[in-house]
Amino acid sequence: MASATTFYDFAPLDKTGKAQPLSNYKDQVVLVVNTASKCGFTPQYAELETLYKSVSAEHPGFVILGFPCNQFNHQEPGTDAEIQEFCQVNYGVTFPIMQKIEVNGDGADPLYKWLTNEMPGIMGIKRVKWNFEKFLIGKDGKVRGRWSSVKKPTELKGEIQAALGVKP
Repeated sequence: MASATTFYDFAPLDKTGKAQPLSNYKDQVVLVVNTASKCGFTPQYAELETLYKSVSAEHPGFVILGFPCNQFNHQEPGTDAEIQEFCQVNYGVTFPIMQKIEVNGDGADPLYKWLTNEMPGIMGIKRVKWNFEKFLIGKDGKVRGRWSSVKKPTELKGEIQAALGVKP
């Protein structure tokens, strides 16, 4: 992480356990979300899918990456295969859901250590507060925004379009 300067410097594991170089998303706008299947915010999967389909249909170059995490009240207890099935069966998720990770503490994934360092939360706190926290990555690989769980995904459409260079 010390030498990382952009989002593209990381390669977290995908749902099959294979390293997924984030440089594959170079020149794209990416919304990164830590997710959970048994959370009060879990219905945001539906909004995330709607947002993903509508924005990417109008403006190719937008992707959402979901990162399941079981650190918040054990609300993501399933295996990676169970999580994938849950997302597809219950919400029709078509955006990539990566392998389950930790987002805080000593075992935090290096991507999340970088994200929270680049854009700390309220009062400079460098940790994720809860499930469905969102980070917007610009085409340059830099963090452009961060929102808490209570921010609805569809409310981010304007910020995403701005990052894509779309005029309102």
